[in-house]
Amino acid sequence: MPILRLPDGSAVELPEGEPVGSALPPGTIAAKVDGELVDLSFVPQRDCEVVPVRPEDPDGLVILRHSAAHVMAQAVCDLIPGARYAIGPPIEEGFYYDFELPRPLAPEDLPRIEERMREIVAADQPFVREELSREEALRRFADQPYKREIIEGLDEAEGAGAETVSVYRNDGWADLCRGPHVPSTRFVGGAFKLLSIAGAYWRGDERRPMLTRIYGTVWPTREQLEAHLRRLEEAERRDHRRLGRQLDLFSSPDELGGGLFVWHPRGGILRKQLEDFVRSLHLERGYEIVATPHLARGVLWETSGHLAKYRENMYPAMVDQHGNEYFVKPMNCPFHVLIYKARTRSYRELPMRLSELGVVYRHERPGVLHGLLRARGFTQDDSHIICTEEQVVDEILGVFDLTLEIHRTFGFSDPIVALSTLAPEASIVDEAMAARATAALRAALDRSGLAYEEAPGEGAFYGPKVDFHFRDAIGRPWQLTTVQVDFALPERFGMEYVGVDNARHRPVMIHRAILGSIERFVGVLIEHYAGAFPLWLAPEQVRLVPVADRHLDHARKLAGRIREAGLRASVDESGETVGKKVREAQLMRVPYTLVVGDREVEAGDEVSVRDREGREARGVPLQAFLEALLEEVRTRSLEPSRFGG
Repeated sequence: MPILRLPDGSAVELPEGEPVGSALPPGTIAAKVDGELVDLSFVPQRDCEVVPVRPEDPDGLVILRHSAAHVMAQAVCDLIPGARYAIGPPIEEGFYYDFELPRPLAPEDLPRIEERMREIVAADQPFVREELSREEALRRFADQPYKREIIEGLDEAEGAGAETVSVYRNDGWADLCRGPHVPSTRFVGGAFKLLSIAGAYWRGDERRPMLTRIYGTVWPTREQLEAHLRRLEEAERRDHRRLGRQLDLFSSPDELGGGLFVWHPRGGILRKQLEDFVRSLHLERGYEIVATPHLARGVLWETSGHLAKYRENMYPAMVDQHGNEYFVKPMNCPFHVLIYKARTRSYRELPMRLSELGVVYRHERPGVLHGLLRARGFTQDDSHIICTEEQVVDEILGVFDLTLEIHRTFGFSDPIVALSTLAPEASIVDEAMAARATAALRAALDRSGLAYEEAPGEGAFYGPKVDFHFRDAIGRPWQLTTVQVDFALPERFGMEYVGVDNARHRPVMIHRAILGSIERFVGVLIEHYAGAFPLWLAPEQVRLVPVADRHLDHARKLAGRIREAGLRASVDESGETVGKKVREAQLMRVPYTLVVGDREVEAGDEVSVRDREGREARGVPLQAFLEALLEEVRTRSLEPSRFGG
């Protein structure tokens, strides 16, 4: 009889043929046997380490959401005859399922699907795992073309030509699935909700059919579901796409195409403040500012490896009259290599730190575009440090330090740091180079004192990387900074420096983007601040509201003095009522509104101040007001000035 060793140190002798679930405590929905997740119906054949999995565990949430996706697909198939179902994975905080349906779905359909899901949950239908041959599975899913395509596309590692394909069924409904699942539909519980309907191309390919995607969420308890729905409401209130329109920052007209943006004057001011801040810090840290073109000949991208490994993310080639192919750049890195190679370099010039706010273009699929957060054209805050191998760790530590300084300015602290190791299929780096790069990144992390986790196989194009994630005002994590150590591009481009021994040596290249991109970072900031930017970033810092036309001249004079002091001020000269003008300033998230009436005109150098939280102060000396705001700007304070209101 197998002996199960449990996390508390106890051991359970399991009768032959008994499932692992019979030895685990109530509330368990799955098990981890010798590190592998399995159904509670799994029958161990030998002694093993067993960890119970509960719904609130990270693995348990994934299983719960995967099972809820199956229940939703079953409900849709019950309600809509002829539905063809594709895939339905768990995702962070929820799940989705893609369908080809004989009729369009509307939001009004979701409550009916939810009701059918509740009936399926109440029926307590067991999830039964079956192992079918590929031929049997193809027959089972004869009327489901997307499932058949998945089965036919399985390679040897996944089952093609092998013995079996795993299928889960409950109450006659079946789905192709690796599992595991909860024991029965009852375990999905009642804390679920369907959220939205979207379109999604099959396999993310715009040449394939457009499917209907239904998103949902499920949680172990009703209280957790309600808390999540409140977070979603707050996230909707902060959505950068809505606020971007409301605050007149940017737009993406149809004539441009998806994922491309124009910045309006207010957005231009915001960008300038952000870019000037970033540039000034880089100059203080010994970076040199460079600029590069938007496109280059194909030979550059062949040498860099982009055409071999990254072409599907690049826009198609443009061909000139001589047959030369040109590509718009998806990355700035090869251009910085060319700057380095413009002349012979000495070890005395290293490290060389090149910095550029360079616009890049990536052919993102329509289904993944999401405002500024996932765009096709964006400005990378790209820097490349070219150094000797002995300098690498110190230079990485310098990047970490600059990262923390920049993000603290915006109120982002307590980073979540991950070391991502080689992803061979996506990288141009071989294993030996990756090992050296990983060792350098790990050494820097260990010296930094930063806590970090490892993400195996999550490395990027140039190899292993370190990512910094920060949580916003409502607790959502955002991946902002990426640091990569690259031995491949120096090799591919033949980069060299003359060493102290007068011989030629190969340098190392560190790729790093601290904000990620200006566009994405602005999107994150809009949602983090809910559009209420700190004073130094705010496109409009002070708005003057004259009570009547007779107060207009005084308001203009005050605005002129405020602008002369170096602040951004405007006068609302519309014919609206004072109340409406003040509300408009609040909607535009203007940090300070000055109401100008008879009292202010008589006082001359005193102002009535209202901040965007609604606090008011009357009789504030103009000079004191200006000094307070200038100090708030100088220190890049996240807190508004106080005037006794």
